[in-house]
Amino acid sequence: MGVLEKIKEIEAEMERTQKNKATNYHLGTLKAKLAKLRNDLLIEQGGSGGGPSEGFDVARLGDARVALMGFPSVGKSTLLGALTETESEAAAYEFTTLTCVPGTMHYKGSRVQILDLPGIIEGAAHGKGRGREVIACARNADAILMVLDAGKEGLNRHREILEKELETVGIRLNKRPPDVVFRKKTSGGIRFSSTVKLTKLGPDPEKLAMQILREYRVANAEFLAREDITVDELVDVIVGNRTYKPCLYLYNKIDTVTIEEVDELARMPHSIVGSVNQNFNIGGPLDDDLLKSKLWQYLGLTRVYTKRKGQAPDLEEPVVLSKIRKGTTVKSLCFNVSTQMARDFNYALVWGRSAKHSPQRCGINHDLLDQDVVQIVTKTNNQQKQDKNYQKMVQGFSDAYHKKKFEAKKRKQGRLKT
Repeated sequence: MGVLEKIKEIEAEMERTQKNKATNYHLGTLKAKLAKLRNDLLIEQGGSGGGPSEGFDVARLGDARVALMGFPSVGKSTLLGALTETESEAAAYEFTTLTCVPGTMHYKGSRVQILDLPGIIEGAAHGKGRGREVIACARNADAILMVLDAGKEGLNRHREILEKELETVGIRLNKRPPDVVFRKKTSGGIRFSSTVKLTKLGPDPEKLAMQILREYRVANAEFLAREDITVDELVDVIVGNRTYKPCLYLYNKIDTVTIEEVDELARMPHSIVGSVNQNFNIGGPLDDDLLKSKLWQYLGLTRVYTKRKGQAPDLEEPVVLSKIRKGTTVKSLCFNVSTQMARDFNYALVWGRSAKHSPQRCGINHDLLDQDVVQIVTKTNNQQKQDKNYQKMVQGFSDAYHKKKFEAKKRKQGRLKT
């Protein structure tokens, strides 16, 4: 029996089984087996093949990256032209876009890379329509903008299908990683503990967790749950290769449905309605519209203005920080500007909403808010000399200088010989 047949058999058994406290242990074991088989299937399909294939991934540019995903002919290419100044081919037939088309959205001083991906179909997680390449490209994005056709959503359930495809390959939408500590060990057996009462793992959570760990051949580990988790979250923690992405659902073409249907779609979680052709909630590349502000919110971007000592702050070009990438602390700002600034950091003076008074002297772990003004004060020469790593740092600079000088001398000798 192949892997696909085993997956279908387990899914059929899960549908036949009633959900209650008595069957919770059995269903948890089946979910663990199903997740393991799906993971094995993805590895098997990814490793097989007859040679290199053209990928859709492109170089990462800008302060954040958003992937446009959806079924064919929902308006992704037209939306790319509305958000950026990039023109992507759009036509009245399906699969117009056959590769990844990147563009840059300029909003509030930031540069957000928008990727127009080819339309995917049901079964994309298993390779249909080059769906695995599209999903792999979306996995590298900071956020996903799911474009749906408002006129087709009622009958076709495209949102549910796309969520299931991404769930199959380990992408969790609008969720956060469970607050669980899981460490594999070489000996000592399995140590299971929790700081809260686990009500979603049945009457005997430890027994269910032990069975799932045995399913993944884990004999020695330390497991600590700090929140009430489900069986699916337990499996995600054990597997460890899950990706958590913020996702905004855009219902396009609302001019083709009734006002009652628009109201119903707008009330769905993480959703926004609009029309690219009618410019409803979606303006031009330089307009400030609802879609751009929602993307800014989901990406967790923060503008920070820098200031030199004795000078006015630079309000023209802000440093854009991202919660998803490196965080929005003073430390993230230092690394964004220069690694040497982070190494020689002494303290920061902050003006803005994150400061209790202006200016406030802050440490390197201070959380910044949007439009804060920051002045970084580095250590003096005497303070740097008192650092315990000062001698090691000076030796590193000396070694790098002599290595560069030796390589230059070697290149010069090579040119003289020729």
